[in-house]
Amino acid sequence: MANHHVSIHPGEKPLNERLLLFVLAAIQFTTVVDFLIIMPLGPQYMRVFHINPGQFGLIVSAYAISAGITGVAAGFFLDRFDRKTALLFLYTGFAIGTLACALAPTYHLLVAARVIAGAFGGVAGALILAIVGDVVPEHRRGAAMGLVMSSFSVASICGVPLGLVLATQLNWHVPFFALSALCVIIFISAACVMPSLRSHLAHAEDQHPAARMLAVLSHRDHQLAFLFMAALTITGFLVFPYIANYMVANVSLTEKQLPWIYLSGGCCTIFTMNWIGRWADRAGKLRVFIIMSLCACVPILALTNLPRVPLLVAVAVSTLLMVCMSGRMVPAMAMMTATIEARYRGGFMSVNSSVQQFASGLAAFVSGHIMGQTLSGEITHFPIVGLVSFSFALLCIYLARFLKSPAPREVLSSQVIPEPG
Repeated sequence: MANHHVSIHPGEKPLNERLLLFVLAAIQFTTVVDFLIIMPLGPQYMRVFHINPGQFGLIVSAYAISAGITGVAAGFFLDRFDRKTALLFLYTGFAIGTLACALAPTYHLLVAARVIAGAFGGVAGALILAIVGDVVPEHRRGAAMGLVMSSFSVASICGVPLGLVLATQLNWHVPFFALSALCVIIFISAACVMPSLRSHLAHAEDQHPAARMLAVLSHRDHQLAFLFMAALTITGFLVFPYIANYMVANVSLTEKQLPWIYLSGGCCTIFTMNWIGRWADRAGKLRVFIIMSLCACVPILALTNLPRVPLLVAVAVSTLLMVCMSGRMVPAMAMMTATIEARYRGGFMSVNSSVQQFASGLAAFVSGHIMGQTLSGEITHFPIVGLVSFSFALLCIYLARFLKSPAPREVLSSQVIPEPG
């Protein structure tokens, strides 16, 4: 992606597009770390709060459930505000929720803090994708999505391990204090870097919020896009939540070896997501999505049927799965943002975020009930989960072929100056 400037609104100073994308990626990074860091801290929470696994599960799911509910609610009004104002407001709420997590003295207050963080963080993530769709022309949007979404990989490689070190060496409060401080720095950067983004407001006053949401939900292309995103999310979340358990119980890895799986996957995807984004811009997003989805089917079936193998083989298979799965998401999100007109994009992406949250919870619930456990602790029926995931991967390919792009005025509505040359 070339280093150039875009003009977003008459009277606004030109903005460096790459700098904006880095700020958006930084915001995304903090929300991802905030969500991921909870899971490996489970043993500490169970010991400190004297809770059982079911109660710990509520700490994890509180964020996703809250994000899902508020995503639907935010869809009624998100497109009626300047993107900058909306994002800074949401990020402030997220930072307050993260600080509340750091200060929470009891289990119930921690769950409440997770609800606050999810309510704002989930919607902020949706708005970031809407901003990318507004600012970046369609022919470069794949690379832009790859850059912003690489924050997931950075969070896996740097954020979560560093947070675990802080929690282990000090206590579980410290990672959230550190994350809160980082949020303040990123907030100031965003306030300075982002211009007002108001091109989508041209039609915002034409409809009542409820009518606008009804327009978002009732549009056939939008419904198809929501179904596509649900299938896309289910494909991964049928398998991913149980990789660690399966590797220890069935593949005979030790818990100390598990970090290699996530470190390797994160290191590889941070490069492959950007490369796949540029490839999608050149070769066509649908074509690249189909190729990556077919490639993902191989490690899905391989991992869910993996016998006792050396660490290197287990890491290779899991890394290939992460590369292929994340590789699907880059062209998929670029196609998704091209499906919606700019005036509906904020509301659409907010609802879309809710669809992702609910779909991920449903997938984890279903696969958890499909699987069983032997007396020796080995997980059973994981191959069946793999077949279900494989089926959803093929369903995604079928649905992707029906996604449609909006009228050509979409590009003009963003008031983007084309890249020179």
